Amino acid sequence: MTTLEVLCADITQLDVDAIVNAANSSLMGGGGVDGAIHRAAGPDLVRECLALGGCLTGQAKMTKGWQLKARHVIHTVGPVWHEGIHGEPELLRSCYLNSLRLAAESGLQSLAFPCIATGVYRFPPDLAAKIAVEMVTDFISIPSSINRVVFCCFSEANRLIYQSLLGSP
Repeated sequence: MTTLEVLCADITQLDVDAIVNAANSSLMGGGGVDGAIHRAAGPDLVRECLALGGCLTGQAKMTKGWQLKARHVIHTVGPVWHEGIHGEPELLRSCYLNSLRLAAESGLQSLAFPCIATGVYRFPPDLAAKIAVEMVTDFISIPSSINRVVFCCFSEANRLIYQSLLGSP
């Protein structure tokens, strides 16, 4: 059985097999979660990302965690919100599905997701959380190596959205 958790925390401090990075398509770091992960992981992460040749929106690629507590980083590129008329919800679903598949194919047991695309990419937080919870709960309904998923929120408001969706206090 897979445990689902909701935390308001610094994702770079979590001790999990992988943290998911809400990356930009270059994978070379940026602002928000992406910049925080790159700073915490150290310069080796940039060198490894350079060899990956970027990442398309909705796709996922994995690197080592380097100086992070997490052993791996799964980089996924969320969609920029354009009123939802350019396939943004489907692309966000792909971010979660491809990240989960990569984790399971690698035999990982625990991973933490940030609120993908809800920062500078402007995806509506309520819709993003609904997609995240649906994709994760659908995925874990089929047995895999994953036994713990953390939704790591950057604000109390986001944490409350996830808790409401999961029916937890």
